[in-house]
Amino acid sequence: MAKKKSPRKVRVPFRKNREKRVRSQNLTFESQDPTRPEPDAGSERISGKGRLTRYRTIIGVDGEGNELQRELDESVCDAGRVLRAIGSTRCDVQSPSGRAYVCTVRRVLRTMLRDARNAVVAGDRVMFRITGPEEGVIERVQPRQTVFSRGVGQFEHVIAANIDQLVIVASVSAPPLKPALIDRFLVSAAKGGVRPIICLNKADLVEPAEIQPFIELYQGLGYEILATSATTGVGIDRLREQLCGKETVVGGQSGVGKSSLLNAVQPGMSLRTGQVSDDSGKGRHTTRVAELLPLQGGGWIVDTPGVRQMELWDVAREEIEAYFIEFPPFVANCRFPDCTHTHETGCQIKAAVEQGRISPLRYASYQRMFLGD
Repeated sequence: MAKKKSPRKVRVPFRKNREKRVRSQNLTFESQDPTRPEPDAGSERISGKGRLTRYRTIIGVDGEGNELQRELDESVCDAGRVLRAIGSTRCDVQSPSGRAYVCTVRRVLRTMLRDARNAVVAGDRVMFRITGPEEGVIERVQPRQTVFSRGVGQFEHVIAANIDQLVIVASVSAPPLKPALIDRFLVSAAKGGVRPIICLNKADLVEPAEIQPFIELYQGLGYEILATSATTGVGIDRLREQLCGKETVVGGQSGVGKSSLLNAVQPGMSLRTGQVSDDSGKGRHTTRVAELLPLQGGGWIVDTPGVRQMELWDVAREEIEAYFIEFPPFVANCRFPDCTHTHETGCQIKAAVEQGRISPLRYASYQRMFLGD
């Protein structure tokens, strides 16, 4: 029999948008002003302080992994899945019956999850209370099983949650192929417990021989990789097979053709597409928010806004080597147990690169991540 979760009181700080105005700093001058009216009983007190930190006591319970959750009466709530989140306060939620609700996010919930950029994201499983015919309020976010996220400043930006796989879309031309960005996506996928699939789009713009060495490199490492073209239809059937029955998030930089690919996979999806800027060679954003979209063959797809930077989240420099799957067999033989594989003598990773057993391309990606470039 499962042990009952015991409630406990928790003091939760609110954000700074709930604060009184800063107290005047020139009270002596103001008190001598003959035109100043007498203060009423409700005016600011002399003892008041500006930028007060305000707390609220809530009843919480430990969820999976001792994650704090707000205690609530589940009998008055419904389970749902977030289809898309707009900002930090509004979400579209689908109930198990298929009915959609426009939901707000309980303020105390946003405060409890203040370490994240958004408290609720596409793919989240939530408990919500129905407040109207098509309206509701989210009371709890259930623990996430898998995530695809990146770092934005001091916050974690979770792009999608509870998904099976990540399709990393990269274009072989216009914009040019960026192996280092692909490797960052691979590390993020491994960190979040998501299976990665590498998709080289716009394959019709280059000769097959040009990208074959790249394909062989990642296939040799055990990654699923395929070449596609939304224009000619190359690889679309194979991509459709990979998506069928799975919950998949599609990621990549702007302009690589993510939306065009999905329109080719499922005609009628009618996602907006754009062109690459002639001046910068970079893509323009056409997808504004991450959104769960149903697939005709079963499963869901999450089309996401393009990224130009992929900062890793919650990955220490010392951990990066573990996410390069070809590194571990050599790491144990390094001369120094704390070898960073960047400058040390007796480093077996560097030796493997010189011997052609580790790709210089992958090693360069590791160095850039480790050094924070």
